[in-house]
Amino acid sequence: MNRHAQTVVLLLTGGALLHAGSTDLYLRYVKAGLQPLLIGAGVVLIAAAVATLWYERRATRSRQGNGAPAPDHAAESDHAPGPDRTLGPDRTLGPDRTLGPDRTLGPDRTLGPDPDRHAPEPDAPAHHEPRVAWLLVLPLLALVLVAPPAAGSYTAMRTGSALQEQPWGYSKLPADGPLKLSVADYAGRAVYDKGRALAGRQIKVAGFLALDGHGAPYLVRMALNCCAADAQPVKIALTGELPPVLQPDSWIEVTGTYTPKRTKDPVNGTAVPYLSVASTRPVKAPQDPYDEAWNG
Repeated sequence: MNRHAQTVVLLLTGGALLHAGSTDLYLRYVKAGLQPLLIGAGVVLIAAAVATLWYERRATRSRQGNGAPAPDHAAESDHAPGPDRTLGPDRTLGPDRTLGPDRTLGPDRTLGPDPDRHAPEPDAPAHHEPRVAWLLVLPLLALVLVAPPAAGSYTAMRTGSALQEQPWGYSKLPADGPLKLSVADYAGRAVYDKGRALAGRQIKVAGFLALDGHGAPYLVRMALNCCAADAQPVKIALTGELPPVLQPDSWIEVTGTYTPKRTKDPVNGTAVPYLSVASTRPVKAPQDPYDEAWNG
């Protein structure tokens, strides 16, 4: 791609990063803490594009002011003389003033036709940059125009649970009222804290539904380390009063109680706790579809 095309790609890339970083779109790709880095990267790319364009325009004006034509890099050959076959004053020859066995330099320092060089055909097309290079712009347009869905039930049921024990333990829960917990918090307390703070309490947990190959329902949140490419699920198996129709990827809030029953994730064997469901209600998907609480 030529310099102007490179500048356009830089501008589009920087603009796409700024657009994603200044809206909720970036949450589909990376964790919330990386927003400043995305915006900073977009600003740097746009500044680089503007600087490149300014430098190119300045160089063009300088050449025009000196009466020199703009360089045509595509038409240059490997140190070959120009069409008039003239050697410039800085090119010196030996005492015999000859070039090769049959090429003689005349008094006007011009060369005759080169027998080894072929004249271009009259109808030969001019050399242009490959148009396929502009396909690089398509992913950038897709980033701006299309918001990809967050990883859902299909990914969750084909990826092992990412539940981890928190080395710093679990914070104290309120003494009264329903407990509103995240999927990772409930699962961690149920598995690694043996449900000590959960027994006998009403619990509310929100997530999206996923069904395994046998139709067993799970409440799931996808957890992030860095970006959507490393998203892993944290799962809670559901039992009790469930709706007659379960739609995968639909977001629900489950109200229920702790049960010591567990199962194993069929993908990686990680312990998956159960929640005894008393009621469910549909909820709107959160602004940030990924849960970052599980890894601090």
